[in-house]
Amino acid sequence: MKTAAHIDNINDHSLESAAESLKVLGHPDRLRIIGFLNKEGEAPVHSIEDYLGLSQPHTSTHLSCLRRVGLLNAERRGKEVWYSISDERSLGVLRCMAQKN
Repeated sequence: MKTAAHIDNINDHSLESAAESLKVLGHPDRLRIIGFLNKEGEAPVHSIEDYLGLSQPHTSTHLSCLRRVGLLNAERRGKEVWYSISDERSLGVLRCMAQKN
């Protein structure tokens, strides 16, 4: 059986990077951000705050974590920062975990 990526061929750096991304995705609010941006395509910080129902500092912390590991893009537009998904593998993780056995 062929798979898109062979686990045997993953180097240590790739494993560490994957582990860091999975750690960041291990928070429900961050998964909600990924789901929201998947639905919206892109959104400014205030829309993400409203969706999550969290304060600006808490939302910004989550967005920073997701950006740090390369899962989100940020683009300044005037006074606002807009976010979008930069690594769609996060969607695959979310879909995989949401499936029932």
